[in-house]
Amino acid sequence: MTTTRTRVAIVGAGPAGLLLAHLLGIAGIDSVVIDQRMREQIETTIRAGILEQGTVEILDQSGASSRVRTVGQRHDGIELRFAGAGHRIDFADLVGRGVYLYPQHEVLKDLIAVRLAKGQDLRFGVTAVRVEGVETDLPRVIATGPDGDEVVIEAEFVVGADGSHSVVREAVTGSRTGGFFREYPFAWFGILTEAPPSAHELIYSNSPHGFALISQRSATVQRMYFQCDPEADPDALSEEQLWHELQSRVPGTTLKEGPIFQRDVLRFRSFVAHELLHGRAALIGDAAHTVPPTGAKGMNLAVADVVVLEQALRALLLDGDARLIEAFPETASRRIWKAQHFSWWMTNMLHVAPDASDFDRQRQLGELRSVVESEAGRRYLAEAYTGWPLEGLA
Repeated sequence: MTTTRTRVAIVGAGPAGLLLAHLLGIAGIDSVVIDQRMREQIETTIRAGILEQGTVEILDQSGASSRVRTVGQRHDGIELRFAGAGHRIDFADLVGRGVYLYPQHEVLKDLIAVRLAKGQDLRFGVTAVRVEGVETDLPRVIATGPDGDEVVIEAEFVVGADGSHSVVREAVTGSRTGGFFREYPFAWFGILTEAPPSAHELIYSNSPHGFALISQRSATVQRMYFQCDPEADPDALSEEQLWHELQSRVPGTTLKEGPIFQRDVLRFRSFVAHELLHGRAALIGDAAHTVPPTGAKGMNLAVADVVVLEQALRALLLDGDARLIEAFPETASRRIWKAQHFSWWMTNMLHVAPDASDFDRQRQLGELRSVVESEAGRRYLAEAYTGWPLEGLA
């Protein structure tokens, strides 16, 4: 058994855990970050990445990513397509902001590189088993190292940034599964294809056949999704059938086709943990909440959590002031539930439910028209999609 002492123990080397370690490091607060995955797995697992403007500013201004503005692609709008016509939501004109297309695994590459360069104690292949003593001033993370030996990390505070199957969640809520939960009756069938962009901006398409999203990754790789059954087999359809399915849901746009080199089915779930803080342990990112991907809120919501928690930990550990950490659950929850609502709203407005009646379908089209034909409706969508001001940084 090896024991390490630090100020903050962070379980999870995803965007939330690594960014928190980075901001704490700038403030002079040491941390240890552990993750059960190896570095290569973290950096090569391809994930979506629509970054709100506030997220980009945090990454850029803190030195967490030098590439987000140079490699990332700025988008100043999206297209809502329904009833055979496209309607552009002009973010720049409506709210003076935009979003950046920069995949999550690229953010992780940047964060890992900058933290290791700063001497961060970052341990891959270390699996958290449990958290003890969160009601004391010296909580402990009990973990297993790559060689099977027990690893103990003693800290003044423990942060669970360990995803939707969080180990730290049990120490905070009393259960690994306890929370507010909703599962949706549809999923996304996603493909990665070697093809040039089919459109300059993302297309969110509502069609009688179901939803489709035409997205991008780079000048040569595109990401596309279509609504499917949650139990769909990713290997059941041929490439020809996949392209037919996608094209049928985006009338008016001819998709650029190419070899499909990845396919998967992404289930839709909404979750918020019953508690975000207990004693000297807190939850952030997917350990605290998950959202459907329709509103592009996942990583952005994690970054917002980090901004709030970092300010609270700085006050607690540097100044002995516990007021911000005590307020953390309420402060973070305000944005979490706004993001949950926006993600739920976008999801239900754009997808065709399996049991939808003719009335449901016509009402949905009326909702879409209400949004695109109203400046107030377009402005709300633009404001929420590009991101509300970050707490304490507005």
